[in-house]
Amino acid sequence: MNDILINKTTSYFTDTFGTEPSKVILSPGRINIIGEHIDYNDGYVLPAAIDKIICFAFEKNNSNKSRIIAIDLDDEFEIDLSAEVEHDDKVWTNYIRGVIHQLKSKGFELEGVNCVFSSDIPVGSGLSSSAALECGFLFGMNEIFNLNIKPIDIALLGQKAEHWVGINCGIMDQFSSVVGKKDKVIKIDCRTLEYTYHDANFSNYSLILFDSNVKHSLMTSAYNERRQQCDEGIAIVKQHNPEIQSFRDCNEETIISLKDKMSHDVYRRSLFVVKEINRVIQACDALDNGNIEALGALMFATHEGLSQNYEVSCAELDELVDLAQKEESVIGSRLMGGGFGGCTINLVKKGFEEEVKSKFTKSYFDTFGIELKIYDVTIGNGTSVHQYR
Repeated sequence: MNDILINKTTSYFTDTFGTEPSKVILSPGRINIIGEHIDYNDGYVLPAAIDKIICFAFEKNNSNKSRIIAIDLDDEFEIDLSAEVEHDDKVWTNYIRGVIHQLKSKGFELEGVNCVFSSDIPVGSGLSSSAALECGFLFGMNEIFNLNIKPIDIALLGQKAEHWVGINCGIMDQFSSVVGKKDKVIKIDCRTLEYTYHDANFSNYSLILFDSNVKHSLMTSAYNERRQQCDEGIAIVKQHNPEIQSFRDCNEETIISLKDKMSHDVYRRSLFVVKEINRVIQACDALDNGNIEALGALMFATHEGLSQNYEVSCAELDELVDLAQKEESVIGSRLMGGGFGGCTINLVKKGFEEEVKSKFTKSYFDTFGIELKIYDVTIGNGTSVHQYR
């Protein structure tokens, strides 16, 4: 599949500019096995890069202007690198503009590039196509101009670019897009950015994403609201326990003891965060011991927390997880990403994939009148240079 995408992108580049690209960059989307809404709470997350990618073709154009073409959108824009970078009404261009803004603010001297990109990451499905866009473009600029930016700093610059666009994301998406490894999940300590790889031995299981095909408009406002509620929760914890720095240092009893000091919502958000941080630790133990069934049970528990306590689910996602819980061949399922739509991530026993897909598709359509989208994913490598010649 990636070969088709690479050929499409490089051919388009050659047809448009009359030369072969000097660099081809592959930048993946990501899944998160467990650890949702924890990256901005100093916890641990457990993401992995996947085999769905954005392919970029680059070359220097010896001018001050960069021309960027999004093949899939049949759209392009030009940006003068000597001018101040400003937001634009075309939202997709702001992710690239954000990257250029970050590089310039760090003092990097940039020249113009021609860049073409195309993707097989489904947009709006919670697979972090925006992080792949930021990190892939950064990686390409780093390569072409020998900027010597370290991988972790590429991830951090990508995160800052997204903040510039106006989305106050944590570090997980960019980090996993950059440092992912085939057949490995990454346990990231969001406080220190230290990370360890754990084997994702899913040989008897398939990773299937069921895309609810809905995107409720609450997403951005609710995301920012959850962050504020978590900030409020940890401030109350610190007030009563000065030795505690973050939810990482809490246990459930700490939160329960302060229930009367918190609003109903802040209490439930805080309790979810502490429980979810512990689930990530348990998930790593399960993976290290090859106990995929235990991992699946933790995924179900995470969904319940996201739905009941963190309240970022919706009827469509809850229905998909309910269907999964009734299926013996599905050992784990939960909503993945910010919530209010997007995908559920599911661990399905090998040999039962088509049966499960068929059953879920029919039941989901019967309930909501919505076509279910389905993505098979495998765990792949992080952002890299592709030697296409």
